Amino acid sequence: MVEVFGEPDARASVTFLGVDPIEVLRFVCPPEPRETAPGAANGPEGPDAGPLVRYVTLGMSAEPMNDPAAPVADPVRGPRAELVLTLRPGTAPDRPPIDRVLRPLAVLAAAPRVEGVVPVPGASLDTGEPLWPGAPFTAVLVGEPGGLVPDIPLPPPADPVRILPLLPMTPNEAAWKRVHGAEALRELWLSRGTDTRDPRRAGAPLPG
Repeated sequence: MVEVFGEPDARASVTFLGVDPIEVLRFVCPPEPRETAPGAANGPEGPDAGPLVRYVTLGMSAEPMNDPAAPVADPVRGPRAELVLTLRPGTAPDRPPIDRVLRPLAVLAAAPRVEGVVPVPGASLDTGEPLWPGAPFTAVLVGEPGGLVPDIPLPPPADPVRILPLLPMTPNEAAWKRVHGAEALRELWLSRGTDTRDPRRAGAPLPG
């Protein structure tokens, strides 16, 4: 992570009963042209100008994620992952309280061990509450790994750690995705020029 995002400027630890602590690291990164969403302004004076804030979990990959129905869990083999959420918060004084997202993120990172939920690309993860106070999002779409951070190899026979991006969804978007699928939602965002990193965005207009 440090090689890609630099040193974190903040970190927090959340503890759950029977589970090792989950940390969430915060990285403040300059915007990159290749990350600009379709339809968004590219110039330095555009509404999307400003740093990106990335929240990355640490500790989720300490153990492999195994099928909860399996009679015996393999302590070495099995998928491992960490989560990353990227937001473009803007500047003070109207910056939303996005740092409060750390606990919902930690809950999602602990879910494989607490609830047996194994996140995979295209899956929806529901936090049951706003991602931060006042947020219009209570769920996230799990994106494809490898775009921001390549897989992190571990000594064989352990599987590599995949870094899974999370894309916030409004309740209407999450319901639409359940019917039409993850790829259809991604195509909808692309066609509408939706910047999923905008913490203030409204839901994408849905086809009738």
